[in-house]
This record gives sequence, structure tokens and C-alpha cells, in this order.
Amino acid sequence: MNIVDMFLTGKRNHIFINTKLQSFNIPTVDGNDWNPYEGEWKVLNIVVVFPKKEIVLKMKNVLIKNGYDVSAVCVTGAQAIQAVERLEAGVVVCGIRFADMIYYELKDCLPDTFEMVVIASNAQWQQYGDDDVIYLPLPLKAYDLVDTVSDLLTDIHRKLKQEKEKPDKRSADEQGIINQAKSLLIEKNGMTEEEAHRYLQKRSMDNGTNMVETSYMVLQVFDLK
Repeated sequence: MNIVDMFLTGKRNHIFINTKLQSFNIPTVDGNDWNPYEGEWKVLNIVVVFPKKEIVLKMKNVLIKNGYDVSAVCVTGAQAIQAVERLEAGVVVCGIRFADMIYYELKDCLPDTFEMVVIASNAQWQQYGDDDVIYLPLPLKAYDLVDTVSDLLTDIHRKLKQEKEKPDKRSADEQGIINQAKSLLIEKNGMTEEEAHRYLQKRSMDNGTNMVETSYMVLQVFDLK
């Protein structure tokens, strides 16, 4: 391991999701008014929307028992829209109809960072279903819900991470720092320009830093910055 390797080290983080197998039935009923807000703001969120309080609470409890936090519980589409407005990203788990709207009207109001899972009877889905939405039929098994939510949250997490990792447009000074670091790696470590570039990229990913920050570290190692 060379001196730069000794200086530039990093750790990886892992996400664990706990799932338990169980089954339950959810009745389809009409809705009424209820104040929905629960939970703290989180980067990835679950919002549960069904037309009756007891159904919402049953769904919430299943998710909590399987290791998930539920950020908001709602009985109308309007409540769900208000809840989503204060959240960054996540999954909406909902029924097919509420007192004020149908699920696809709610879906049209969701930002791109939210996905939807609709739970309904086959008869309801035949009448209102849309291939653009993930559908789980009643009676519902808990592991089907948990697996679906897990997959969606994983996809959203990956997309958010990719978006965050998109390189910002660098200034001339920042590009100059990167070029200096490359030149030093070429001179001191005998790397080609391509090898030096890949080295900086790899160290940036390992340490969770950007290319400019990593280049600063290289310059510090050689006492040039």
C-alpha cells in the first residue's frame, strides 16, 4: 500500500430490511374524515391511505411489525397529498377509492420521487385498474406487501443516490486541483493519466467524497496544498 492509499481509506454502509411472514384480510369500505399526520420527516417514507381508520391502522401495524416506519396515515386523497408535500420521497400504499377521489387522481398529484402500491379486490381492479400502477389483490398476504414495498424503496434509494452522485459542473480552479493531483500521481506513482483519473474516482467512491475533495487530499499528502 503506498502513502496515498494509507491516507485515503473509507468504509461502506449497508441497509438491512427485516421481513416476517404473516397474512391478513382487509375489507373494502367507504371513507370518512380523520386527521392523518404521524411520524417524523424522513428521506424515504411510507404513506398509508385507506378510506377507514381501522384499515389504515391495520396496514400501518403490519408495516411496523416488519421493520418499517410509517410517516403518515390518511383516509382521504387530500390528506395524502398534504402529507406527501412535506416529504422528500417514498411509497404510497393505498386503496382504490377514497371519499374525495380515485387512486389515479392521487397518483397524478405525486412527485416523481414517490411510487404507489394499490390494494383492492379483483372486481374493483377490473373496474378501475391501470397497468401503470403496482396492484396487490385482496385477500392480501403480508409478505407480498412487505416484498413490494422493500423493492420500491430500494429502487427509489438507488435513484436518489444516482441523482446525488451526478457530478456538478466544476469551476476552472476545481478542475485545476484535479489536474494537479493527476500530475502528481503520474510523476510520483508512475501512473498513466487514465490510471490517475480512475484512482481518484475510486478513492472518491470509497470515501464518500467528490473528485475535488479527494484531489485536495492527494495534494496534502505531497505537501503541495
